[in-house]
Amino acid sequence: MDRLILLRHGEAEAGSETGGDFGRRLTARGREASAAVASALVDVGLIPDLALVSAAVRTRETWAAMSGLLPGCEVRFEDRLYLAEESEMQRIVREAGGPGVVLLIGHNPGLQEYAETLMAGAAGPASTLTRIRAGFPTSAAVAFAFDAQGRPAFDGFFQPDPLG
Repeated sequence: MDRLILLRHGEAEAGSETGGDFGRRLTARGREASAAVASALVDVGLIPDLALVSAAVRTRETWAAMSGLLPGCEVRFEDRLYLAEESEMQRIVREAGGPGVVLLIGHNPGLQEYAETLMAGAAGPASTLTRIRAGFPTSAAVAFAFDAQGRPAFDGFFQPDPLG
């Protein structure tokens, strides 16, 4: 893997028809912000080859809002990403293997913890690390490039909706 983009799903409704967390859908604002972050990624040339997406409704809908701007990207819906801890996310990314750009669409707190770990190793901007630690916002993405030894380097933070 050359690059990894960690993206938190778009803003979701407070509840679902079934009453369960897994079935929560995106709000209109969440769909718009998800498309906007995809556009921002494309604008800087961060186009994923593979999207690893939690199987929850809100993450699937986040991908649906983005996918039209990311043609040719393979998508894998992963049950194991639903509310996964950082270590499980790392394992899923490692298993995906191969070169290219990987996009992971997931949930807090695991996504935030994964981003914090990579930011610490990447020596990214303190202001970005502070923003992530304060609560990784919905529809926000952080990107990392990796060298031949697998060390991360900060490659950008994207938040199309500052109120996210």
